[in-house]
Amino acid sequence: MFIRFVPFRKVVLFCSESILIFAAICAAAAIRLQGDVLNLFLEGDGIGKALLVTSICQASFFLFDLYDFYVVRDRQELEVRLVQALGLAALILAALFYFIPQMLIGRGIFVIGFLLVLALMVCWRIAFHIFAGHPAIGERVLIVGAGAGAIDLAKEILDRRDIGLRVVGFVADDPQLLGKSLINPAVVGLTRDIRQIVKRERVDRVIVAMEERRGRFPTHELLDLRLSGRVVIEEAPSLYERITGKLSVESLRPSWLLFSGASHRMRLASLKRRAYSLICSIIGLILSAPIMLVTALLIKLESPGPVFYRQERVGKNGKIFKLIKFRSMRNDAEAGTGPVWAQENDPRVTRVGRAIRKLRIDELPQFFNVLKGEMNLVGPRPERPFFVEKLEKQIPFYSQRHIIEPGVTGWAQIKYPYGSTIEDALEKLKYDLFYIKNATLALDMLIILETVKTVLLGKGAR
Repeated sequence: MFIRFVPFRKVVLFCSESILIFAAICAAAAIRLQGDVLNLFLEGDGIGKALLVTSICQASFFLFDLYDFYVVRDRQELEVRLVQALGLAALILAALFYFIPQMLIGRGIFVIGFLLVLALMVCWRIAFHIFAGHPAIGERVLIVGAGAGAIDLAKEILDRRDIGLRVVGFVADDPQLLGKSLINPAVVGLTRDIRQIVKRERVDRVIVAMEERRGRFPTHELLDLRLSGRVVIEEAPSLYERITGKLSVESLRPSWLLFSGASHRMRLASLKRRAYSLICSIIGLILSAPIMLVTALLIKLESPGPVFYRQERVGKNGKIFKLIKFRSMRNDAEAGTGPVWAQENDPRVTRVGRAIRKLRIDELPQFFNVLKGEMNLVGPRPERPFFVEKLEKQIPFYSQRHIIEPGVTGWAQIKYPYGSTIEDALEKLKYDLFYIKNATLALDMLIILETVKTVLLGKGAR
């Protein structure tokens, strides 16, 4: 679950807000009940009720991406999402109290508590974001290298204030680059002077991002720094992977492919994920059966043609299989064009098709593909043979996404919006390779949780 870089600030924020929400409910009870509060919490079930409110509020915050600093960047966005999240939490709790009256905390406490929570969350979030973004807070990072990879890494760090890293500058081999601003941080020194630069800039972490190392790599200087215990030395691809959740295909080395074969541990993890996929697909088919029956009827009533759409896709080890989906386009959608990528607001999509795509209902029949062993619940999305052949010629390592079973959902689907270009395919491949390298049952569960959130909010639908 924590293969990716989990910022300490995010953990602190989650824990502190849990305490604040719980405290707000207790304070609301104190305001409303005055002298009866101690008895309510010690002898009654007040603690359990306050914990229930806290849990639902936190789940709602997660649903509205309030723990993703990359999404919530400005105060207006923060306030809007807080109101939306608390509004949803209030609706869920109101429904819960209606159907289970014994869980009711009291209408007065409920209203006062939510007003307190809203005020506390707005004030605390604004203060926390100011604190987290302060340039004096966090590890000071020095990047060794001044090429495109070093600049891309610096941009990713600058875009993610919550990870607690602060780029103090670059070091390069070329004296002509000295003092030059590559992006906001400049080249602060030369590679041969790295020990003095680390001391002068009070560096905590050195990131090696040199593209050409032969005869230039400061082996002895970095070794001395590493053995001194004063700084952490790290490869750029490793940090890039942790903070972005994807691999850099441009800097991917063939050695990663050579030494990433299936070990005993990986085979065991694969068996666990397969068993989990089977159980979830059976449960999914049972729970979604009424929805699937209604969907089939609506498709049949709107347009002539079959209810299901079977399409060739490339599976594990390049094996072709038939993917099953609800038909969401006209029956003759590709009659005059041949295989083409689906587009946003595609005119070939029917009215029912547009609705079931937005809600991802068109994907439900793929549970049958999971039962047949052609897919897993989580994995790289299977692509059509026509496009695979085209993409393998243009994108390095594209065929590596076929070394595991494809999935109904995947890491790329929750991290990257829908796209229909070569550039989009390259970005998704970066996420797919990250998943292949780090696939675990815990990561699968996280992806499914994020997928549920995506479906509920209708994000990324095409």
